[in-house]
Amino acid sequence: MFSIFYSEVIDYKNIYLLRKFITVQGKILPRRLTKLQAKQHRFVFKSIKKSRILGLLPFINKENN
Repeated sequence: MFSIFYSEVIDYKNIYLLRKFITVQGKILPRRLTKLQAKQHRFVFKSIKKSRILGLLPFINKENN
């Protein structure tokens, strides 16, 4: 479904890349759906959590409530 090219940097500031791995409800997609390697998924997971704490990404999507 998704793949990360080696030229793309997995970083907490790269919001456009991280939004690909979040559902509409705000949940992080599992590895079996994103087809990422384990190391890539850990970096994505940690980057999403870090950007949520800093306020760059929301914890939940308020439009669907």
